[in-house]
Amino acid sequence: MFTEKIDDELSLALVQESFAHQYASLVSDQVDYLSQWLAWPKHCQSEQDFRHFIQRVLHEYAEGKSMTCAIIYRGKIVGNCSFNTLNYDTLNAEVGYWLSQNHQGKGIVTRVVNHLIEKAFNELGMVKVQLCAAVDNQPSRRVAERIGMTLEGVLTNQEKVGGRILDHAIYGIKKSPTSDTF
Repeated sequence: MFTEKIDDELSLALVQESFAHQYASLVSDQVDYLSQWLAWPKHCQSEQDFRHFIQRVLHEYAEGKSMTCAIIYRGKIVGNCSFNTLNYDTLNAEVGYWLSQNHQGKGIVTRVVNHLIEKAFNELGMVKVQLCAAVDNQPSRRVAERIGMTLEGVLTNQEKVGGRILDHAIYGIKKSPTSDTF
């Protein structure tokens, strides 16, 4: 398992089964908030649910298909981030995340996504990173725009969350051909 420091207050840690209790505690208080844009919170709340999730994503990590990390802010798990997919054929990675409502507005997700993009380009050899956000999820769309991602289009009827069918705004950023960064 690894931990990567982003700055003095923020780091990422590859998920591990010992995180299941902390995830369950964090999500149990915020099911309604998280369920605004995510389908899984109503179905994944117990420590056992998170153990199964962690086992599955660690298996995918071992196969090189994805990478899921805890977001650790000032020593506490406050959310999750991932490369939902790592496609080594097309050199494309898709990032995803969720963050506790209590930690919104601190620039945490912006710093995390910037770190993931740099990792994708400089360590994993990817040439493109994309981020999908529900069209009406303005905070996530602002993260993509703030870090310089370009809106590539909107895909309709992409996800069912609660009783709603959501359209996704697809953002992308490509590695600069003349440098090692984006």
